[in-house]
Amino acid sequence: MRPSTCFILLLTTGLVLLLLMGIHARSSRISRQAELQERAMLVHRLRLTDLCLFTEARYTRHPAMADLHAPFQDHPTALEHFPSGSLVTPPVTLQRSYAPRP
Repeated sequence: MRPSTCFILLLTTGLVLLLLMGIHARSSRISRQAELQERAMLVHRLRLTDLCLFTEARYTRHPAMADLHAPFQDHPTALEHFPSGSLVTPPVTLQRSYAPRP
């Protein structure tokens, strides 16, 4: 078998698997729509905050309530103490409000 044929087979297999994953995700979401709506109503009724993503620092636990200088509260040039701080960016609303104005 030629190398180009192997590549085409591998590429086709990958694309088919990607398509099947998308179909599975869509069908799972449709089948769980009632459960998702019920959970959304519960969150609204109990006035719950954002999902807690990490357990380390307050600016990674609740990204929507974080401020831009929280990681550097000890010193302006301090290094990041927590690994999750490199995975979570500040909310878009904060990035927009501190963006340089033209």
